[in-house]
Amino acid sequence: MEITHNVVGWFEIPVADMDRAIRFYETVFGFKMERNQMGPLDMAWFPGFEDKIGSGGSLVHQPEYYKPSVDGTLVYFTAFSGDLANELSKVEPAGGKVIQPKTLISEEIGSMAIFLDTEGNRVAIHSR
Repeated sequence: MEITHNVVGWFEIPVADMDRAIRFYETVFGFKMERNQMGPLDMAWFPGFEDKIGSGGSLVHQPEYYKPSVDGTLVYFTAFSGDLANELSKVEPAGGKVIQPKTLISEEIGSMAIFLDTEGNRVAIHSR
């Protein structure tokens, strides 16, 4: 089978306090999130485009099944400013914690950093 698109189609980040989590992500990345109640799920969708490369995703609050964690899958956000240092500088003022500063992967791939969000999730950011 030939792969012709990115393999991730959607991601969900667990949150304990949806209002706090929305404020954090909107502050760090500078975009607005759309909040939606989907049955028992309280969700806030990250901006996404069905016809573009990449994956959409959301914050999710449902304590029975979704628990914030520093373990497990690591989601990488794109630094749309072009230099992840810009977004990373907003993490701690917004209530998060930088746990790996901007680190060069390689000249071809770019740089990455890891932070904890306000909910206790480990999240990464990347820029070329």
